[in-house]
Amino acid sequence: MTARPSKTLETFPNPVGHRDFVIRMRMPEFTCLCPKTGQPDFATFYLEYIPDQTCVELKSLKLYMWSYRDEGAFHEAVTNRILDDLAGATNPKFMRLTADWYVRGGIYTHVTVEHRQPGYKPDFADPSGLPPAKWDGYQNH
Repeated sequence: MTARPSKTLETFPNPVGHRDFVIRMRMPEFTCLCPKTGQPDFATFYLEYIPDQTCVELKSLKLYMWSYRDEGAFHEAVTNRILDDLAGATNPKFMRLTADWYVRGGIYTHVTVEHRQPGYKPDFADPSGLPPAKWDGYQNH
C-alpha cells in the first residue's frame, strides 16, 4: 500500500524519561505553494527538541510534512503552524523549528520559532543558546 500525506502526528513513549537529551532532525524536502502566485516553495526544516513523555514517530512526521505539498502557505504561518502541531502532539520540554527557505526573488528567508514548557529549565546548557547543528548543506544566508 502506498503511503499518503496525513495531518496525523503519531508519538511513542520517551525511552529515557529520566534524562534531558536533544533530538535533532533535518527535513530537506519540504514543499508548499506560495499563496500569492501558486508557485512551489521549497525549504529545509530543522527540528530540535527535548522530549518530555513522548517523542514524534518519524514516518508520521514524514507524511505530515508531505501533507503541505499542495497547500498555499506563507513561510511564517506554515513554520508556526508546524511547531504548534508538533508541540501539541508531543508536549516537549523544549522545541525549536527552523525553516530555511530556498531563494525566491533573490531573498533567502529563515524562520525560527520556539516552544518551551512554562518554567522549564534544562539540565544542561540552555537549548535556546545552542549553536545551529552542523548539518551537511546547512547554510547561514
